[in-house]
Amino acid sequence: MKLRLPVLRTVAVLALLAACTPGTGGGGGGDDKSFEFWSFAAINQKLTVDAYQAKHPDIRIKLTEVGSSTETAQSLTTALAGGKVPDLVLIQGDNLPQFVEQPQNFVDLRTLGADDIKGDYLDWVWKQSVAKDGEVLGVPTDVGGMAVAYRTDLFAAAGLPTDREAVSALWPTWDEFIETGKRYKQATGKAFTDNAATSVFYQAVNQVSEKYYSEDRKLVYATNPQVKAAFDLGIKAATAGITAGQSSFESAWSAGMAQGGYAAVSAPSWMLNSIRSTAPDTKGKWDIAKIPGASGNWGGSYLAIPKRAKNPQAAWNYIKEMQSPQGQLEHFSRVGALPSTPSVYQDSKLTDAKDPFFSDAPTGKIYTDSLLGLKPFYIGPDSAAIGQEFLNAITNVEQSGGNPATAWDDAVRNIKTAIGE
Repeated sequence: MKLRLPVLRTVAVLALLAACTPGTGGGGGGDDKSFEFWSFAAINQKLTVDAYQAKHPDIRIKLTEVGSSTETAQSLTTALAGGKVPDLVLIQGDNLPQFVEQPQNFVDLRTLGADDIKGDYLDWVWKQSVAKDGEVLGVPTDVGGMAVAYRTDLFAAAGLPTDREAVSALWPTWDEFIETGKRYKQATGKAFTDNAATSVFYQAVNQVSEKYYSEDRKLVYATNPQVKAAFDLGIKAATAGITAGQSSFESAWSAGMAQGGYAAVSAPSWMLNSIRSTAPDTKGKWDIAKIPGASGNWGGSYLAIPKRAKNPQAAWNYIKEMQSPQGQLEHFSRVGALPSTPSVYQDSKLTDAKDPFFSDAPTGKIYTDSLLGLKPFYIGPDSAAIGQEFLNAITNVEQSGGNPATAWDDAVRNIKTAIGE
């Protein structure tokens, strides 16, 4: 996921890391009993680290939650340029292509045994971490799937149905999702969803058959009608008066979630843990419905080992165990992250899983169903930057009074500047 970030916060994170990462460091030469791990925050990576250390009490892991996924990628870029690199790093899917373009900066995981486990993963997910000459840079930790989390108590107060099948039937399309938001707003006077950028546009644009690049890897973001249609939906939601105008994961967004400031939020499987931790007192008041359009994927991350890692074998041992089909199934049971290992999709631990926080919703079935019929698109090295500018343009209309009539042209112009096109 890519979200708009306060510039000062990003600069501060980079400065901090630069201060503690001198321009030295060589690959290997360490031990297989310890490693340093960089992750992004707000996903409770410590749970998985603790689970591994419980099984291996002799292993020492230094976990650093750098910041957002964007900040983690930026900090990694700085470290790769000459600073001290971690032994293991979590890279969000949209940020991965920029690193796949520079495979010399990472350990080719085939040298550690990646070919032996390749068949465990969804083919289209694995391929995203493979460089042009076949180097394997990362092992996928999860996929997102798509759904909508909604507050049953707030829906009831608005006179809307609360049963998840009936709620799913309200919005087979995004236009009908927006219309449902208008009904909610008219009945309650309150915001229906958190924001237009990530809860509408970002979902719709991840349901396309071709996104910012064509399959032959040419930039098509400015001419692709599917991208324009998704953007128009985002603008429609932003100007419909149905959003709280609260950007995902910022403090107002968290407060709104906890206080019932909005009733619905687009929620890939990894978002469920964020809802639990952000609004623990709302347990049992949420349920999960299908996403408009029924299928798609938002998110997914990869574990990679930088070339100059001191303890690559220790990092690989962690990857191999914790990202195995069984390891990912256990992770799903802990935090709800959807496995990228399809062999467990029929396992009763997943198919029978019901989440009491979300009114006993069958989360495993809901999210694996959302991947059915998915046609993956190529994600290029500038996909994250392109998506960021589209998000910014919609947010500008929603929160800052930007002109919806010029928002598309503004976004395209800013994208050209951002990627140097």
